[in-house]
Amino acid sequence: MICRWPICSNPQLLTAFVLVLCEGAYGATVSGRFQITDSRLAAITKSKNYSGIVVWLEPVPGKTGAANPRTHTILQKGKKFSPHISVVPVGTLVDFPNLDPIFHNAFSNFAGQPFDTGLYPPGTNYKVRFSRPGVVRIFCNIHSTMSAVIVVVGSPWFTNTGIDGAFSIPDVPPGEYVLKVFHERAGEGSLRAIEKRITVADLALTLPLASISESGFVDAGHKNKYGKDYGPEPPDRVPYGGKR
Repeated sequence: MICRWPICSNPQLLTAFVLVLCEGAYGATVSGRFQITDSRLAAITKSKNYSGIVVWLEPVPGKTGAANPRTHTILQKGKKFSPHISVVPVGTLVDFPNLDPIFHNAFSNFAGQPFDTGLYPPGTNYKVRFSRPGVVRIFCNIHSTMSAVIVVVGSPWFTNTGIDGAFSIPDVPPGEYVLKVFHERAGEGSLRAIEKRITVADLALTLPLASISESGFVDAGHKNKYGKDYGPEPPDRVPYGGKR
């Protein structure tokens, strides 16, 4: 943070000016690192890739911390959603452009926020506004291997981990917070056990290394948007689909 001090002979005016100038600019950086244990994925056991863990801070009751809506893009390309894991504040408008030469049909039937884009052709886009906090798991009704997760938070202080599991949340005002964590291959009980109340007071707060266990995780698969098993995937060369 950089505050420029004006030349003023009146101390009261100077104090008021500095308060206005610096209001909202001060904050601490909360950082830490996670590791993932009990995993069966080679990317984790061999490559030590701990990316994609969502971390956010929720002010304790009585505090304020309104999130600012923004725009976010999740590409559909190569029969994949990219990025696979996203974290956005409440009110964010998410674009789902179809960059493949085939039709897609993104949907979610989870409680976080159900939506259904319907079939839409290559080169077109679909927008969804996420209006309440929750975990939104997204799939394609045509391609069963396509999936993504959006974590919608009611806080402006959030991030996700890098490959080494490290995270950093800047500009956190002094106060009491609950550290929240989401990892798509960890159970709710494990995630709740990681939550902790923290006090932000200094310019920097570094939290100790924490572990997230994937023990007991079972990928049960998912159904299509009608709650049924997926049928054979249409060949890419066939102009399947219809109109949105």
